[in-house]
Amino acid sequence: MKLDCDNCPVRDSAACASLSDVERAELGRLGTHKSFARGETVFHAGDDNDICATLNSGLLKISSSDAEGKERILSLVHPAGFVGEMFAPVAHHDVVALADSRLCVFSRSEYEAAVDRFPSLARALLRRSSEELFEARNRIALDTQKGAAEKLANLLVGLAKAASNSPCHAAHEFELPMTRGEIAGLLGLTIETVSRQFGKMEKEGLITRTSTRGIRVTDAARLTALAG
Repeated sequence: MKLDCDNCPVRDSAACASLSDVERAELGRLGTHKSFARGETVFHAGDDNDICATLNSGLLKISSSDAEGKERILSLVHPAGFVGEMFAPVAHHDVVALADSRLCVFSRSEYEAAVDRFPSLARALLRRSSEELFEARNRIALDTQKGAAEKLANLLVGLAKAASNSPCHAAHEFELPMTRGEIAGLLGLTIETVSRQFGKMEKEGLITRTSTRGIRVTDAARLTALAG
């Protein structure tokens, strides 16, 4: 399906937001929409790196597996996020849909040509790469310096921000897009520890669980302070 840039939900927040209407229309003619069901793989590690994409809706995880096949979730990709390694011949990590997801998909060679034509797009991608590097360093610090409560609070604050329709404030209520096991894998914790921390946060009045995956943030200030 061809792209409909005028009605795109991430029109003002994706890298292509840096383009003029004419430039965005030109880029849009190069791409197509593709949908992935929860659990479906967008890229496999080792695949030829011949496409790249912007996430319109849903949630993706970027992960790797060790020699024994144990998965480690490295990061999450929220709407407006970019996936695809533009300067590598093959994909280094698996990219999998954590929720039903829709992407704008481009041929890597055509997207690289567009980056050459549109300096503002190149700058936007460079800025995003810098932000992702900063976030990766923060995650390393989180893994080595923070306890289970701080790790979970940091994740919930990030998910609340991603669930908001406004860049000015986080959502007060949202659905967890991951299972307890996936959260444990992302944070380097056990499922039992994750469950205990959810219970502790609810008991202390930071959150309320409204359903199996529903979360209401009841004390955003304290949750943010706990996240560090």
